[in-house]
Amino acid sequence: MERRTEWRAHRHRLLQVLAPLAVAVIVLCAWQAFVELSDMPPYIVPSPARVALTLVGDRTLLLDSLAVTMEIALVALALATVIGVAIALVFVQSRWIEMSLFPYAVLLQVTPIVAIAPLIIIWVHDTRIALILCATVVAIFPIISNTTLGLRSVDAGLLNLFRLERATRWQTLWRLRVPSALPYFFGGLRIASGLALIGAVVAEFVAGTGGQGAGLAYQILLAGIQLNIPRLFAALALIALAGVAMFGATVALSRLALARWHESELKPDGG
Repeated sequence: MERRTEWRAHRHRLLQVLAPLAVAVIVLCAWQAFVELSDMPPYIVPSPARVALTLVGDRTLLLDSLAVTMEIALVALALATVIGVAIALVFVQSRWIEMSLFPYAVLLQVTPIVAIAPLIIIWVHDTRIALILCATVVAIFPIISNTTLGLRSVDAGLLNLFRLERATRWQTLWRLRVPSALPYFFGGLRIASGLALIGAVVAEFVAGTGGQGAGLAYQILLAGIQLNIPRLFAALALIALAGVAMFGATVALSRLALARWHESELKPDGG
């Protein structure tokens, strides 16, 4: 029975990898066949093979630009995490504070970053810091909202038990509310990881920064102007892979923190 359970768990993990890979292979093969059969010019839609060759041929340029964009996105994600968790901890201390300030967090979220990015770039003289701030603004709301929800979503029975035991506000926060909020926090972190990358790319588009320290957004703009569509697709592929890597890292971090005790990360016992 135990061996059968292990086999099912192994099959489940294998399917999690093979199923998306099979879909990717089918899509790429269909894309390649469509381009070849329709004799599509590469400056309109390049084939996957041409994109791969461009990715290899321009790897130095593209990887250097990817490093710039990833640096902005990761720093922004770190800032959004620290600031967002701090704001959520403040919100949970008082309903009045949360009701007074949370609408402004929503307002910040629904305001398009392309509208406020030029202002940030004008006000902050250092372009790199301005880009980080723009990406932080985009990524911070899921951290605030999910962590606040998690800190509020504690078991009423446990909360009453803490009160009966005369636990201090600090003890209730760190021994009850914070552990209860961890699954919500990691859910927000997964969303914020993608938003930080999107914010970094959008901010680069708005700033239009070029030169040696340019990110992938500038390479996309330049490739579009030059009608170098294979390089444009290669840059887009790198951004997509970077986003998947960031999401995967947050999923792994969530499993590392929750796998031993929370049901959301328990290993399945069946297919």
